[in-house]
This record gives sequence, C-alpha cells and structure tokens, in this order.
Amino acid sequence: MAFIRFVHASPLSVIDAWRRVTDWERHGARVPLTRTVLLTPPPVGVGTRFTAVTGIGRCRFDDPMEVTLWHPPAGGTAGRCRLEKRGRAVTGWAEIEVRAAPAGGPGCEVLWQEELHLRGLPRRLDGLLAPVGRLVFGRVVSGLLRTDRRPGA
Repeated sequence: MAFIRFVHASPLSVIDAWRRVTDWERHGARVPLTRTVLLTPPPVGVGTRFTAVTGIGRCRFDDPMEVTLWHPPAGGTAGRCRLEKRGRAVTGWAEIEVRAAPAGGPGCEVLWQEELHLRGLPRRLDGLLAPVGRLVFGRVVSGLLRTDRRPGA
C-alpha cells in the first residue's frame, strides 16, 4: 500500500474547514472525470456511505467508501474522521483531521493520511502511487479550502 500524508494550512476556522473537507460530494468535483454519489442520506456520520465514480461511460471504476469514525470539532478540540475504501479496484483507508493552527496562530491545519492500494498494481509501484496521491488529494483539499471561491462554487 502507498502511504500518503500531507498537512495543508488554511486561514479558515476549524469549523468552516471541517464542513468543507467533509462535504463528500464536492470532493468529486475536484478530481478530473470524477463524481461522488452519496449512498446514505444526511446527516453525515459513522455509517455514511458514498462512492467516487471515475471515468467516462462504461470505462470507469468505483471507489466505494464508508465513514467509520466521526468526531466533528467541538469545544476547541480537533475534528477527525476515517474512511474505509471498500472497492474491488481501490482499497485502504483515509483519515482527515482538522485542528487549530499551531502555537495559537490564526486559522487551522488539515492533516490528511491515507493508505491506498490499487488492485492489480504491483507493490513495487507504490513509490510512484504515493506522490501521485499526494498531488491529487492535495489538490482536492486546496480547492475545498479556497477562501476566494464564490458562494455555491
């Protein structure tokens, strides 16, 4: 499995950043040729299931996920969630933590950690998969946290 880890700083509050990075439908809009389909109705929490569908027409793959840990930020504590990837093509997990900026600075940090495995991909290629994953998921988080976006964009 490829291990992906990065930290993204944001001027947003912990609550606002949490709301954005756990808006699963918006994740798909940040990955080329991908859309996210919610399989369970809101509210989001443990047991929420969704699928990221990537591809065009019949040439596609599904990445079904389930929220297995859900602790929204409250009372000055960090928010943390865990997703289990349960697909035929993509397996692994992702954890997202949104915490206050270090040393009492303004804004927050988003810590993304993920173990990702693509079935059929030899383990010797995990060294290539990890930087690609950091690029893709980093782009997702960066886009979700942009503060200059228009409402509804």
